[in-house]
Order: sequence, then structure tokens, then C-alpha cells
Amino acid sequence: MKTLNVNGRMHTVDVPDDMPLLWVLRDVLAMTGTKFGCGAALCGACTIHIDGTPARSCVTPVSAAVGKKITTIEAIAQTQQGRKIQLAWTALNVPQCGYCQSGQVMSASALLAANPHPTDADIDAAMAGNICRCGTYPRIRAAIKQAAGEKVAEHSTESNRAEV
Repeated sequence: MKTLNVNGRMHTVDVPDDMPLLWVLRDVLAMTGTKFGCGAALCGACTIHIDGTPARSCVTPVSAAVGKKITTIEAIAQTQQGRKIQLAWTALNVPQCGYCQSGQVMSASALLAANPHPTDADIDAAMAGNICRCGTYPRIRAAIKQAAGEKVAEHSTESNRAEV
């Protein structure tokens, strides 16, 4: 038996030590906001926070998360950065198909928690491991900047809307 702190609640699970945390969250705890993408930590769809740091839950064994604070997309709005990111995501119509967005939001909120005023290079580095099949990268960058308090140029948001 393992006890996990997920989104501020303690959960006891009876799973193998090497079971990926993704499957514990989705299949055992029925928290389906975290998505399976590639299973190899290459796409970022499964991104969660472990002690505030982004982690790929598809390759993180559950045993590595015991005694740590796990945050998923279901609770990210409880953090200041997560709430700002979600509001900016909505305001700038970032999602298209939406599949990768929980991982994108998790990575972006961790970026803002660590660096409240990221440069374009900072954003690129933090988001590099998150793939968006729909190509909404300009909207993602604009939303991160807006959440950081930067004024997003009107033509920038209009051209981003035109991508859809």
C-alpha cells in the first residue's frame, strides 16, 4: 500500500511500485484530466507537478511520488499561476482539439511559478517538451505572456484567432 498526496488529499493505493503514476491517477483514482500521449515522456500530455516541478507521469513510477505533493490539472486553478494561465488560455482561445492542453497548462504554470516574467527564450525552453498537434504555439506563448502581466498586442491575438 502506498499513500499519495494528490491535489491536497491523501489517497491510499494498492499498486505495484513500478506502475506509472499516470495510470494510478487515471485508472485507480479516476482523475482523467492528465492525458496519455506517447508513453515515453516525449509529448508532455501527461505533465503533472511533483513538489511544484513539472514531471511526465507516464514514466514516473508511483514509488517515486510517495511522500511528495502531486498536483494535477484538476487542481491547478488553486494556485495563483495556474489560475492566471487558465484565464489567459480561455481569453486567447488557445485550445483547438484540446488534447495536449492539460500538459501545456501544467508546464506553463510551473514556468510562471519559477519565473514570473519569462522571456521568449524562457518560454521556449519551458514548453519545448510539450507538443501540440494543432500548432497553437503562438497562442500558447501569447497566453503565457498575458498571464505574466504583459500586454499582448491586439494584432497578435487576432492573428492567433485566425489560425483556427
